[in-house]
Amino acid sequence: MDYSSEELLICVIARLLEGVDHIAVGVSSPIPGSAALLQRALSGGATRVTVLNSRHLQALNDGVSELFDMAAQGRIGAFFLSGGQIDGSGNINLVGVGDYPQMKVRWSGSFGSALLYYLVPKVILFRDEHTRRTMVEKVDFISAPGTSEEGIHRPGGPHALVTNLCVFSFNKAKARFSLETIHPGHTLEEVLDNTGFAFDRPDTVPQTPTPEPERLGLLRGSVAQHLADPYPKFAARVWGV
Repeated sequence: MDYSSEELLICVIARLLEGVDHIAVGVSSPIPGSAALLQRALSGGATRVTVLNSRHLQALNDGVSELFDMAAQGRIGAFFLSGGQIDGSGNINLVGVGDYPQMKVRWSGSFGSALLYYLVPKVILFRDEHTRRTMVEKVDFISAPGTSEEGIHRPGGPHALVTNLCVFSFNKAKARFSLETIHPGHTLEEVLDNTGFAFDRPDTVPQTPTPEPERLGLLRGSVAQHLADPYPKFAARVWGV
């Protein structure tokens, strides 16, 4: 069955969410949001999904502040973060490029990324541009650190990094990524050429599994209808709803 690049990434992320009881999704995250809704559908509704700025996919009375409280109480199992830059230690940069504070490029800012990175057990990093501009040896500014020193209470941290080329897992003890799978149509050489940081890899890297017909059916049906609430343009472009 044919599938789009967006559907592949959604199914990749959904597999990483299996067994999570409550998934929270921030703003401007249609692919992670779709993955969360797919996992909810696959769980028969057992998985709870909260999407910020949604009319029907959240029950927050106090917006982001309440989300932070829930994370501190251990009531969020998975969240998603991205960054203009991501380095091999799992650090993310949401501030800009260059020497702070005189940066050549400024982005939107860190907001609550560091808090959620520390508190949520399974943080999935997602970036759909895998180049040496985004996957760097060392970020110019650490908005949220991938690891912390010994003795610091930190239940959360990076679990995986999903890009348009591949999937990495993260080893907290080594503070290092490991290449798990490469998406269909891409190669190890392409991943190496476009990654600015060193990473571990097996002798033979498996191909990322393609979306199953059942999951594509859910995506193009109930998931698309629900996603049209917070992300109408994405749902219209990918699924025509």
